[in-house]
Amino acid sequence: MDLLEVTGLLFIAYYSIYIVLPSFLDCNILLAFKEKFGKPVSSLKGKTVWITGASSGIGEYLAYVLAKAGCKLILSARRAAELERVKKTCLEENKCLTDDDVEVYPMDILDLDLHEKVFQHVINKFGKLDILVNNAGRSQRAKWADIDLAVDKEMFDLNVFSIMSLSRQAIKHFLKVGGGQIINTSSFAGILPIPMSATYCGTKHALHGYFKPLFMEYPDKNIHVTMVCPGPVQTDFLAESFTGKLGEKYGVTTDVSKSKVSAERCAILMAVAIANKLDEVWIATTSPLRIAYLYYCFPNCISWLIKKFGRKYLLKLRDANASKED
Repeated sequence: MDLLEVTGLLFIAYYSIYIVLPSFLDCNILLAFKEKFGKPVSSLKGKTVWITGASSGIGEYLAYVLAKAGCKLILSARRAAELERVKKTCLEENKCLTDDDVEVYPMDILDLDLHEKVFQHVINKFGKLDILVNNAGRSQRAKWADIDLAVDKEMFDLNVFSIMSLSRQAIKHFLKVGGGQIINTSSFAGILPIPMSATYCGTKHALHGYFKPLFMEYPDKNIHVTMVCPGPVQTDFLAESFTGKLGEKYGVTTDVSKSKVSAERCAILMAVAIANKLDEVWIATTSPLRIAYLYYCFPNCISWLIKKFGRKYLLKLRDANASKED
């Protein structure tokens, strides 16, 4: 067996790992390893964590996981009543937490002029911030050619610029106190092209583009950024999704499907990623996870998949059988 054959076999073996292992996982390989052998979520005990978009879905369940771990929490979203409900559950999850350990701060994250004031309130309340979780955002269902430019602008305001504004407040604080973490809820749409969600893809790709240079500018400042990229997750996200028309919501009830990761499981894996300060993590069931690895290992495979299986196959993977056909 000559060197070329050995090299070819090693190449095949290496990439086969990435194709086979997703059959047994619901996250990328490194995250799965860290869940078993890395730092436990309990290592975050005593950390002060601010979660935006905490009134439902992934943000809500992440609050429960971190409360159970003993973190002090700031919960933000627009719906005050829902935040109070989440706070009550957090205190039930960990009887050692007091009412003062979980702060409810309703806010419209689009009001950028308030970000500095809100951030200062958090510092005044807890004396520090260790981790900012940027979880607020909305998805989209629309045909590429039918999207109003006003929708593009509104989605970038919500999914990108509001996050950048709040994150820059956090970075300034972290530079003063010697470090901290920013966690961004991205999406598979941030690492893959996803049909019928062009603006959403654009916003999530933009987040990756904005945050990747951060480490290069502050490599020795103990500032860590984790990009969390979920695939289909069992949350009621479709009802609030943007369409191609300004002011319109998709308004479809999200189907319950075994092809989706539960919000609880997603939150647990997200907390593992935070505890282990991972740079980027993927969370999804087997089929979308395998597609992500195919795209990662063989970047031209998406074009082949579309030709082979058609656009509807990718739409089915994206929504895990959403109840309304695009």
